[in-house]
Amino acid sequence: MITKIAITDDHVMVLRGIETMLENTPEITVVATYTNAQDTINGLVNVVPDVLLLDINLPDINGIDLSKQLLKQYPELKIIALTNFDDLSFVKRMMKNGVHGYLLKNTDKIELVFALKTVLLGELYIQKSINNRLINQNTSKPLDNGLNIKLTRREHDVLVGISEELTTQQISEKLFISPKTVETHRMNIMSKLGAKNSVGIIKIAIERQLL
Repeated sequence: MITKIAITDDHVMVLRGIETMLENTPEITVVATYTNAQDTINGLVNVVPDVLLLDINLPDINGIDLSKQLLKQYPELKIIALTNFDDLSFVKRMMKNGVHGYLLKNTDKIELVFALKTVLLGELYIQKSINNRLINQNTSKPLDNGLNIKLTRREHDVLVGISEELTTQQISEKLFISPKTVETHRMNIMSKLGAKNSVGIIKIAIERQLL
């Protein structure tokens, strides 16, 4: 099955560079490229890709606002932010808007393809260096942030494992608890956050500053 992707970036060299990077990947095809937000909005009326690689810094509408608009109109669309901005506030705002991935433009082909495959499976992908910073930023923060979500210390440990994309077995081994206990904590976390799956857990956890 061919994955259709579109790219929005106001630098033509970036667009051509990504196209060149992916041109020998048979399972991926670039169906459209756009240099601004309005062209993206107009283009998606005719062709909706599986994944949109979206820059944040656009000349007309910023990618943060654009992502919110597009996902409301096309709920099945997967959006990966592809940007030079590594400020965690941008990451959190994009995640809050429902984007499915966050990559920096220094990413290589292997990571880009892996990110595409990950979001198509319904999972969240955040570049590892950024994900580590998100985790480290909040390790010293209290778990009760005033929003009535109180995780136990062990639930927070499991939450961190989920954010690191560890499997239940890997979390079990890391925390020296049984897989069944991990799943119990996962269900408790989902209940407390009001999430339906692991993607929801991470999105809500970032929004509520639990990660």
